[in-house]
Amino acid sequence: MNDAADHAHYDDISIAFLAHLWGEGFMSPGGPDEVSRVVGDLDLTGKRVLDIGCGAGGPTVTLVARHDAGTVVGIDVEEPGRAAAQALVERYGLGDRIEVRLVDPGPFPFDVEAFDVVFSKDSIIHIPDKRALAAEAYRVLRPGGWFIASDWLISHDAEPSAEMADYLRKEDLDFGMASPATYRAALQRAGFVDVELVNRNPWYLEVAQGELERLSGPERTTFEELTTAEEISNQIETWTAMLLVLQTGEHCPHHFRARKPG
Repeated sequence: MNDAADHAHYDDISIAFLAHLWGEGFMSPGGPDEVSRVVGDLDLTGKRVLDIGCGAGGPTVTLVARHDAGTVVGIDVEEPGRAAAQALVERYGLGDRIEVRLVDPGPFPFDVEAFDVVFSKDSIIHIPDKRALAAEAYRVLRPGGWFIASDWLISHDAEPSAEMADYLRKEDLDFGMASPATYRAALQRAGFVDVELVNRNPWYLEVAQGELERLSGPERTTFEELTTAEEISNQIETWTAMLLVLQTGEHCPHHFRARKPG
């Protein structure tokens, strides 16, 4: 299983920009409430959780602070995110329950059946091989454990439309987008059962419109101070392109969950 990146996607400046847009520790939208929607009715009390692509640590902390997970191991392949996550964990005084690790792309550095739950929030888009990802999640889960996540999906397995291709060029994050059908097949092939996928396109379409208004409206100066005027101009172009493919449904964020039998 290889990460698509050969360079850091997120530096300290981009992490600060995303924190202002989405909340401290968050590098994708929805904040703690979206984490809770991914968790749903699962009881994480006392559970050992793996957080794939923990980024700046907001979701990782939420799993403990809001959902009382027993221990969480957050992993990421980029040092700026890991460092930000570690700082957030320390600020919340959760160092005894959260471990943040920098890992190399590839198989997870954990033994078989090491976790009760595998979680990810909008980061496995950077892992192009969904079959390998699903197999690794299955391997490290204990029998009866759940793989729960949100991610950025494309609605089909054909070549992206011209509009989607333009958006991906502007995003420039080496996205390994896959369709709901591909995710379902990968999870089932790995051995998971009770596979569920929920299309979050209507939710994010509304949220993204609000984000574009913030980027281009009265907050623009604040965003420019965090980065540069040129960068925010580029982000406005990216959000505008993204809205086009959200409106058509080709860009379709999803939640999914799947259970390892046992």
